[in-house]
This record gives sequence, structure tokens and C-alpha cells, in this order.
Amino acid sequence: MREVLRSNAPVVMSFAQSVLQHAGIDNFVADQHMSIAEGSIGAFPRRLLVASPDWAAARQLLADADLRGWLYDEGASA
Repeated sequence: MREVLRSNAPVVMSFAQSVLQHAGIDNFVADQHMSIAEGSIGAFPRRLLVASPDWAAARQLLADADLRGWLYDEGASA
């Protein structure tokens, strides 16, 4: 699986999942239970993962849905 989006905002994550599900792209939210460890302060972003073959299509769908600002750039330093 590959990371396609990263966000602390639950609404952004929910919308992104909806966009992908509507297109038939399976996805998984990693780190969604980090609030237990962080005390619900939202310090750790959740990661939206998709299967490697779906990554390019998922990225394009999310960009078209105006979520470019949250797309994960694998080439950027963390």
C-alpha cells in the first residue's frame, strides 16, 4: 500500500475516503487511533493508504476533488 494523503482534519479524511470509495478504490486510514496516545490534540496526522496499482488514479481523483494541499509528496522531506 502507498500513502496518498495525510491530514489531521477528520472532515478532510472522511471526504477523501468518500471520493475514493465512490470511484471504487479501496483505502485504509492508518494512525486513526493515535488520539489515544496523543490525548486528542491532533498532533499526529492520519495517513490515507491505497493499493499501489490504484495510487496514481487515487491521487488524480483527490486532486480533482480540490484536495491537492493534503496530497502526500513522497519526494518531500518529512
